[in-house]
Order: sequence, then C-alpha cells, then structure tokens
Amino acid sequence: MEEDFMCGITAYCGKGEALPFLMQGLSKLEYRGYDSAGITTLENNQLVTIKCKGRLENLENKLKSHQLHGHVGIGHTRWATHGIPSNLNSHPHTNQDETIALVHNGIIENYRELKDELIKKGYQFQSDTDSEVVVLLLDSLYEGDLLAATQKVLKQIKGSYALCILSTLEPDHIIVAKKDSPLIIGKTNDAYVAASDIPALLEYTKDVYFLNDYEMAVLSCDHIDFYNHDGQKIEKTSTTIPYDLEAAKKDGYDTFMLKEIHEQPHVIAETLRGRIHQQHIVLDELKDIDFSKFNKVYFVACGTAYHASLCGAHVLKKVAHLPVLSEVASEFRYNDPLIDEKTLAIFVSQSGETADTLAALRLAKEKKATTLAVANVLGSTISRDADYVLYTCAGPEIAVASTKAYTTQLVLLILLAYYIAQNLNQDVHDDVIKQLQLIPQYVDNILKDEPVFAQYAHMLKDMHDAYFIGRNLDYASVLEGALKLKEVSYVHADAYVAGELKHGPIALIEDGSVVIAVATQPHIAQKTISNIQETIARGARVILLTTHHEEVKNVQNTYYLPDVEPTLQAILVAIPLQLIAYYTACLKDCDVDKPRNLAKSVTVE
Repeated sequence: MEEDFMCGITAYCGKGEALPFLMQGLSKLEYRGYDSAGITTLENNQLVTIKCKGRLENLENKLKSHQLHGHVGIGHTRWATHGIPSNLNSHPHTNQDETIALVHNGIIENYRELKDELIKKGYQFQSDTDSEVVVLLLDSLYEGDLLAATQKVLKQIKGSYALCILSTLEPDHIIVAKKDSPLIIGKTNDAYVAASDIPALLEYTKDVYFLNDYEMAVLSCDHIDFYNHDGQKIEKTSTTIPYDLEAAKKDGYDTFMLKEIHEQPHVIAETLRGRIHQQHIVLDELKDIDFSKFNKVYFVACGTAYHASLCGAHVLKKVAHLPVLSEVASEFRYNDPLIDEKTLAIFVSQSGETADTLAALRLAKEKKATTLAVANVLGSTISRDADYVLYTCAGPEIAVASTKAYTTQLVLLILLAYYIAQNLNQDVHDDVIKQLQLIPQYVDNILKDEPVFAQYAHMLKDMHDAYFIGRNLDYASVLEGALKLKEVSYVHADAYVAGELKHGPIALIEDGSVVIAVATQPHIAQKTISNIQETIARGARVILLTTHHEEVKNVQNTYYLPDVEPTLQAILVAIPLQLIAYYTACLKDCDVDKPRNLAKSVTVE
C-alpha cells in the first residue's frame, strides 16, 4: 500500500455498446475502492443511471433486471472520502433534471463553500459527497457549451480531480479532465475510452494518451480533441503500453497476491535486464547527471515504497558514502526540508500517482533539487514531473498489498546505489554484480520452500498481536513484514529495532507471544539473535530468518537464507515475510486481494 483514498472511473464513447467496457473496466479497477459502484449510459437522449452500495457484484446483480444499450457511458467504483457508503452517495452524480452526469476521483477541498453558494441559488443536494457539487456547479454555469462550462468549473474548484462528464445536451461525446488524479485515455478501432489505470484498458487497446494536470479532452466515437486549461486546442501523441493482458489475470492462482508473489523471479529479472554490462551497472537514463555535485540525498515515499526507500537509502549510504535521509512524503512536505540545488531527491511510487509523493516532488523542484522518480507505471504523473525517471518492470500489480512492486523497487534502488558509487569512483566488487544477476534464481529457490512459510502462518492465525524485530538493514525489512501482516490478515503487528526491546517493548512479551526476527547482516546478526533469547525466556515463540553462517540456539522455527552480499538480503527476506502474511490471511479467511479499508494507491491527500 502507498498513502485518503481513491476511486476508479471508466468512460466509453463509440460505435459499440458502452456497458461491456464500463463493467470490465470497473472489475479491473475494483481494487481502487469497493464501497459502491455505478454506471450511467445515454439512451434515446436520456440518462440511465444504475448504482448501489457495496462491491461491484451488487451492481452486476442489479443490472440483470435492466437492458442498457447506450453507446456513450461512464462508470465508477468508489472509495469514500466524503459521505458514508450508500446508494445516494454512489457515483455517477446527476443534476436535478438529469441532463448531466459525472464521475469523479479526487477531493474537492472547497466543496463546502461552493455547496453553500449553490444552495443559495436554489439547488438541492441528494448526497453528502463533495463530487455532487461539481455536477451542480456545471449545471449552474452551462450556457449552451458544455466544454466552456467545464472550463469555468475547473477554475472554481480547488483540490484534485479526474472527471468524466456526459450530457443529453451534447449527447455524442464525453468530456474528461484531470488534476492530481490519474486518468488514461485509450483508442480502439471504434471507440475512445478512458479509465483510472491501465489494466482497465488492456482488453480493448494498448494505445493510450496521458493527460497532464489541468488538461481536458473531448471523446467522440471516431476522434478526440485535447485542450489546455484555457480551452485552447493542443496536440498529444499516443503511447503503446507494453503490458500483456494476461499479466492482469490470475493465471490459475487462487488470488492475485499469490500470483504476484510467484511472478517475482521474472519481474526482478526484467528489472535487471540491460542494466548490467561487463560487470558494470548501466543506467543510461541517468548518464547526464553529475553525481559529484550532490552533498546529500533524500528518499521520499509512502507505505511500502517508503520501506523500499529505507533499504535503498541504507545501501546508498554504505556504498557511496553520501549523507542520506529518508522521509515519509506526507511529513516531508511540512518539515521545511533543507534542500537546494546540491540535493538529489529520489521519489518512489509504484503507481506514480500517490498524492503526497507528487506534492513532495513539486516542493523539491521549487527548491531547485535534482529530482529522480522510481515508478512502475509508464507515463504516470511522477514520471512526467521528475527531472529523471527509472522504471521498475513489475507489470500490473492488482492485489492491494504490494509484493512484486516492492521487490523490484528494492532491486532498482540497490542498482542505483551501486551506480552512484561507480560514478563517484567507489570500489564496487565484481562479486556484488554477479550476485545481483543471480537474485531471480535465489528468489525462485526460496519460493520452493513455500510450504515452510505456510506452516509458520499457523503460529499467527489465532494471534491478536505479533512482533517483528531486526537491526540495521533488517529493520527496514521487518517494517515491511509487519505492514504486510497488518494489511492482509488484520493481525496487529509492530516492528522494532531489536536493540530497543529492553527500552519498553519487551514488556509486551508474554507466554505464547509470536516474535518474527530477521538477522541477515553479519556484523550485527548475533546481537539480534541474542535479543531473541530474551523473548524466548519470557515465553515467546520465535520465527527467525537468518543465514547459514550464524550460530542459532533454542529457535525451532529457523529459516536459512542464502549467504549473499548483505546489501542484497532485503530482496530475499521479503519473500518469506510476504508468504507468512499471505497464508496467515488465508487461514483467517480474509479477502487477501482486497483488504478492508485499504485501496491500492492513494491519489488524494
């Protein structure tokens, strides 16, 4: 999980029926929110809106009693930010005479002021959402030109938005607009479509357009026009997405999460591909950067990406001997960070659309830092806003809890650390490079021990609490391990620096407590193992992830990781931690792919 919440939107304007695209798109986007869902189609110059509370299947069941044949339509799956989940708060929202319908992802920060003004004008609200303000404001400003009215609306609202608008007043097209929320437009043989994320488009097309903030587009069945914020026409070129449709399907696995865990050898290999040549790391995307000019480096991210950043920062500091700082994006923005033109600021985001991370990046640019994005989604906002970008090659990640995106981030950040070290003429041993190339095989071998981790999960299935401990690089790993367990199994899990146990946390250990320890860093592993003995003495049951050369006593559940370069261990240890969390969730009958209260990425603050 990366940083309030988000929604998924779809739109279709074409020669075929809109409903099939809208529904398959929403099914691909349900990970973005499952409080409610709804669609609107335009038929016989009337808007037909069907929506309901709950998951998408509720909408599917409701649609069985309706025959919808419109060629223009919009859809929405909601994650609530304003207004409780309910039928009335579900999207799409319409104006009072049902001539305009709208779906929205984002947050309208000044909706209360706008709502008060509209009420004074006689408008009545049917919902508690901030989004309804937009459609009623659009109604109040409409004077015969929907695009012109939309431009006026966008200049009055404050906050974030991805909008899709259709109307009986201008029935042959859909207007879309974005600011700080993702929106991708696709071109098919007989339609133009739009959605919040690429998987919703792949069944229909790989040819897409990316809107920049404040841009708009008018979709018709056979053409598309793009506009800037002032309503002037602009030109945009399409991009072909290299993702395979099959990558967004389960391929025989019970869950997307398990599939994505097992995809890690492949996607790690893809992330490494072409980036190591003759025992040198090659990152051509960064060849114009003079790393000697930087006197410090910032890593900034949210959630799982932040944990990857902690690992990357640790490795960079160790191998390049640079001052390195790591901050959560939501804090970075408000801490008046000490950055200038001599600062390299690295921003990590799987989706490339995490609101706090994007805001932090923009702040860094204002302060003249050199900005580098690490992202997984081609054409995402972060990749367009940063000075430089490195892409992981995880492919579409559907499960809410991040697995393959995390390990590919680790791989790329470690590559980056050694690349910078190379450029600063630091010694990078050939053995490290060789071991990096072998990481996919190491991960594959660990996956073969899946039954071991499934068995460990039985220790956790009836627990209310679990404790993760580690030191140094291992501490970043256990933070991610605790997060995974919390996300998918709802077991309360905390991660501690092992050396801090005696400073308070050990008071929580009692007979039957479960402690998961990671000890992979040779210079400090024995200290962590010694801390384990303290928990065992107080009745704890311990799961230890360590390496073969460490001496271990009195720990029945010990898993030995390969003896690789210590800076690479965070990649390997992630696999057991992911599988322990996964199988604990399965034993507890949790919805692994769609954990409660969580969304895949966070595109509003």
